[in-house]
Amino acid sequence: MKLNWLKAATVAALIATIGLGSVQAPAKTEAASKLSGKIVINGSSALLPLTLQAANEFKKLNPKVKISASAAGSITGPQSVRKGIADIGAIDWDATKPAPGFEAFTGQVANKVAVIPFAAVVNKNVTATNLTTKQLQDIFSGKVTNWKEVGGKDADIIVVNRTFGSGTRVNFQQKALMGTAFMTKGDNYKEVKSSGDMKTTIESTPNAIGFVDFAYITTKMTAVSINGVAPTIDNIINGKYKVWGYGYYMTKGQPTGVVKEFIKYVQSTKFQNGSLKKLKFIPISAMK
Repeated sequence: MKLNWLKAATVAALIATIGLGSVQAPAKTEAASKLSGKIVINGSSALLPLTLQAANEFKKLNPKVKISASAAGSITGPQSVRKGIADIGAIDWDATKPAPGFEAFTGQVANKVAVIPFAAVVNKNVTATNLTTKQLQDIFSGKVTNWKEVGGKDADIIVVNRTFGSGTRVNFQQKALMGTAFMTKGDNYKEVKSSGDMKTTIESTPNAIGFVDFAYITTKMTAVSINGVAPTIDNIINGKYKVWGYGYYMTKGQPTGVVKEFIKYVQSTKFQNGSLKKLKFIPISAMK
């Protein structure tokens, strides 16, 4: 009887040991990425938050890949690709086609990576936060110079513009101002080089108005409604708010190798519906 009990106990112990071993055995890990290489990205400061986040995630998945990104303005993107000093040119319009003031870049491919929402923004002390298209045109062209003329307080308007070559400027001029020319000088006029500079200037300058993409809007500024329509993601998707554009990664010919894989990652459902949305961009698939 004791022998039978011992055998039963031994069998039970073996089963337990086998079962425990199967629970504690480490799960199979994915094979380490063999992708390697270097990617240089230049261009749009509007797209820079997206580019930096995507680069960070992609490098974690592919440790042998090095990515450097800088933002000197949209037009420098395709220019850098043409000169051979960048693999990807980030830009806020399709540079294979002419844009106001810019010729098309032949021999390049425009890879669509995001929908970029833009808004007129004012310093937190400004009370006129719902403007018509005509009022915006008059403000940015210099015809209206005091906030009281558009329903605000008696204070000089400080107009903050982006330098020529900015994709945010191109989109805002075309879609918010309907092509109306900007003022270019004056005591109440400032020009800044990047979206980050615009953010800082609007935050720190009372009575200022400018424009940025949604990724740069903070609690120290107010996004302006246009013709009674608030600048929101929902209003862009439903077609009520028109001030937005596609963001592109320009490449010399069709992308290949590590550059192709990086662009595919940015275009992937995972990134589009994850980090891209958290940064206040809109997935490409959301627009009909």
